[in-house]
Amino acid sequence: MTVLHLADDGEAADLAAFLSRLLRYDRSAAVRLQAAGTALAVFGRPPSFEVLAIRAVRLAKPYEDGLDVTLDVTVSAGELLESVDESAATAAVPGAVTGPPWAGVLPPRGGWQPEPGLPVPQALRATVAAAIGEFRARTEELGPDGRTRAELDRIGRDIWSRTVAGTPLPVRAVHAAQSLGFLRPEGGGEAEAEAVLLSAGAWLRLRTPFGSIAVRRAGLGAFGVTVR
Repeated sequence: MTVLHLADDGEAADLAAFLSRLLRYDRSAAVRLQAAGTALAVFGRPPSFEVLAIRAVRLAKPYEDGLDVTLDVTVSAGELLESVDESAATAAVPGAVTGPPWAGVLPPRGGWQPEPGLPVPQALRATVAAAIGEFRARTEELGPDGRTRAELDRIGRDIWSRTVAGTPLPVRAVHAAQSLGFLRPEGGGEAEAEAVLLSAGAWLRLRTPFGSIAVRRAGLGAFGVTVR
């Protein structure tokens, strides 16, 4: 079994936290792993948000398995989490699983350009809080007969598909970033971690030091898709 040697126990703890949050939304979640050199990218898709979540993990030494110097495999998130040893800063790569459809369509690796207008993380968190409050208020106004799954979904789509402060980024992407721990303050203190909005073709990417959320722009069809 291939063992990944992570840069330190902090990287191992962050990887375990990310996997735990994904499993909170989907107990059978799968993740796609791509490693080259000293970088490991972990891709997941929390079903509630319709986005891709990406956690970059630093490795202690370049990935190498026999003659192969890269890793690209889809595995069970639960099995990967069970293999993480935080004290040893290692993780064993489980056996491959049949990947869900999203695992075959990932954002491009390069060509990202900055998009202006993204508010600071504190304002982004406030946007999410306001959206959650509006959703609760609107659903509480529904009568017993009106609180159907279709109506709840309609209200959710109306709120979470809105864009943030004049940018093309949908609010659901910011909600996903906060729910997965990507919008927390730097170092757990008062200093704000930097958040950047990037674009490449049909893709938008909200990037912070703790991870990224990638989402397809609405109405652009299949342009900009990278299948690999």
